[in-house]
Amino acid sequence: MRRTAPPHPLPLALALCLAAGALAGCGGSGDTRPPHAPAGLTARAGSATSVHVMWESAPPADGVTGYQVFQAGQLVKELPADRTMVDVTGLAPRTAYDFTVRARDAAGNRSAPSAPVRATTPEARPEDRVPPTAPPATTGRAEGPRTVRLDWTPATDDTGVTAYDVYQGGVRIHTAGAAERGTALTGLQPGTAYSFTVRARDGADNSSPDGPAVAVTTPADPGQAPDTAPGAFTATPSPGSVDLGWNPPDTGRPTAEYELYVNDRPVTVIQFGAGAVPVGRASYRLSTAEPAGTAWTLKLRARLPDGNWGAFCEERRITLAG
Repeated sequence: MRRTAPPHPLPLALALCLAAGALAGCGGSGDTRPPHAPAGLTARAGSATSVHVMWESAPPADGVTGYQVFQAGQLVKELPADRTMVDVTGLAPRTAYDFTVRARDAAGNRSAPSAPVRATTPEARPEDRVPPTAPPATTGRAEGPRTVRLDWTPATDDTGVTAYDVYQGGVRIHTAGAAERGTALTGLQPGTAYSFTVRARDGADNSSPDGPAVAVTTPADPGQAPDTAPGAFTATPSPGSVDLGWNPPDTGRPTAEYELYVNDRPVTVIQFGAGAVPVGRASYRLSTAEPAGTAWTLKLRARLPDGNWGAFCEERRITLAG
């Protein structure tokens, strides 16, 4: 777990520590069934020395807690379950590379390797310091509650564009090849407004400015849209601490990051590391030096797979114990 400092000064003396376990359903010592092999693997050269590898997230029933990326059978990257793309760097120009990905669960079981994919890095141009132009136009439309189709017009570059990067909320969420003029973005939330931009990249890893932003709102899906709020939130005070518990929201992927509010102010971001991401009920212990009788209200929200914060859980009011 990683802890972040409160963004505003608070009259609360909080010392935080990770609660033990409480990850029911993550797999126990008797779990020997491996996850399914990752599907939908793609690999595209982003520059003369890097390749962008992407794959589809595992189904929640697999209880995946992380992924391993291999190049020619050698492990090159390990990632938590909420990461389904990575840049493999330090490669040689004008070289073909083969990649596979394996999934891992909380019991340590590993899937079979995915189907292999190949990408070839372009020729290096070490003196190139000129970025491509921004893609002149971008259009987008929703193709369902969880999918958006983006299309863009090509950028130009003195040495040639090698990739297009799609950004949402300032975070890169997808990389397309130089010849592609559009892509489908999946794993989004129903009934949500998004703003996307596209940047071009050349073989020296120079990135263009953002192209024009395009706003797209996914339609609501009452029959299938999950509640993004953590469920069954509890806050139980005891001398010197408050024990928190909740059910992770059903967003299609394990949720590794939560934001905790005390008295309507954000106090910390709770992050579960690889191998400890809650699949069943999650717990967290909040230690405090505040005097007994202090009144608190607490609420929690989850970071969704698309990078946005979900809805708050039901707020709990407590009085600290002595």
